[in-house]
Amino acid sequence: MSALNEESRQIVASLAHRVGPNADTARIAQAIVSTLQSMDAALTPIIGQQGVAALYRRSLHLCASQHPGVAHISDRVQTALDLNVLNSELVSESEEDALFFGEVLLTTFYQLLTTLIGPSLTARLLRDVWNPSLSDTSAQENSP
Repeated sequence: MSALNEESRQIVASLAHRVGPNADTARIAQAIVSTLQSMDAALTPIIGQQGVAALYRRSLHLCASQHPGVAHISDRVQTALDLNVLNSELVSESEEDALFFGEVLLTTFYQLLTTLIGPSLTARLLRDVWNPSLSDTSAQENSP
């Protein structure tokens, strides 16, 4: 199995964890935006704000063939991530479409970054984005 397939599964699992069970489109949109914000925080010190925005724009552009409704978003992103437009677009989608688009967008972003800096460095830089934090553990899981 390739490392990229493993990373794709990890991205999908991470997004599902952030979304939680029985989520509505607002929760799904927030999970996608939150993931992108975490990616931005991890990558900006390395490739800069403009580099992250360029990867985001390119990812949106590549995803537009499967989701034509988001094609206009990439035109509005200039030098920084403006995730408000993405959030409002995702909220107007069905739960299934919003989640699918988020998975494709995050995976595409990851793949683009991998082509630029390599799989090992990409995995190291974004490892904390995909791993759920200990603070996300529910109280039930901590019970004796």
